[in-house]
Amino acid sequence: MKILLDIGHPAEFHFFRNFIKIMTENGHDLFITVRNKDCNIELLNEFGFNYVIRGKGTANIIGKLFYIFKADNQLYKIAKKYQPDIFVSFSSPYCAHVSRFFGKPHIAFNDTEHSTLLRLSYWPFSDVVITPDSYNETRGKKHIKFQGYKELSYLHKNFFTPDPNIYKLLGLKENEKFVIVRFISWNALHDIGHKGLSLYDKIYLVKNLLKYAKVFISSEEEIPDEIKRYKINIPASRMHDALAFASLYVGEGASMAAESAVLGTPAIYNYMQFGYLKELEEKYGLVFNYKKVNDIIAKSQELLTNEDTNANWQIKRYKMLEEKIDVTAFMVWFVENYPESIKVMKEDPNYQKRFL
Repeated sequence: MKILLDIGHPAEFHFFRNFIKIMTENGHDLFITVRNKDCNIELLNEFGFNYVIRGKGTANIIGKLFYIFKADNQLYKIAKKYQPDIFVSFSSPYCAHVSRFFGKPHIAFNDTEHSTLLRLSYWPFSDVVITPDSYNETRGKKHIKFQGYKELSYLHKNFFTPDPNIYKLLGLKENEKFVIVRFISWNALHDIGHKGLSLYDKIYLVKNLLKYAKVFISSEEEIPDEIKRYKINIPASRMHDALAFASLYVGEGASMAAESAVLGTPAIYNYMQFGYLKELEEKYGLVFNYKKVNDIIAKSQELLTNEDTNANWQIKRYKMLEEKIDVTAFMVWFVENYPESIKVMKEDPNYQKRFL
């Protein structure tokens, strides 16, 4: 099978990375197109994957509209030469559009409910859309839900074992407390109409966290001068090791909050409450959502000064993992058996439990 796979964000790279490896080992041919965003290229190079860059994109609405035409045209030329049997992406409008030109199926994955603009850009052009079962909407015949989170495609215990050498890489003593802080750019389609912490709040937050632990900042934007010295300086591929051993995650990034949660690290996020984060908060108690910086600081203090926090979170994580499938194994089965896999999941959604 020839598969054209489009990647737009580092979280999407991680989502597909084990899928790419297994599908290649199973004899399938994959052609990867990628947006030059954040650490996408660094990650693809580190993992040894071949790819073609489809541009950087832009932050403003008008620019995004023009970029759709540019990226569609580029993917069309690639697909015309490559002749894929199937298109796969994490809600890529470009993949969805171009698949229609060639009359080939597009399998889209997604976990973001609230962005109407993003949904309209890819959903009508996709043959099937696969989301976590925590997705708080059900949208017609082409919608299929799986029992898990996208983060479990790469952080499931079957694929990821955290490396304690991360302490040395961070310049810390083993088991020394540290906090990962994440700031985002708020430029994505699903971020339109939303905003994060103010410049003052970012500085105030970090200075207060430093009272209880070391702090390392990951940011899509320029870090304020007052706290720039706390910028994390490790290879992008080691970030999940850092999250796994961190005492706490605090940030604007939803993906990193979910990553922390499935790794058993307490997470406090300042963002919209997607369905998967709502479930991680209300069902499993792994994350917290606060809008005001003083509330974030108060909860951080509580978690960092409680010596039982880590043990309590590992128990919560174990409960969550018992109820979630191996997402990558499910993805491989679904794509390899498409379109029969749609019929199977529609007739018996519990079929996926064999991937527990």
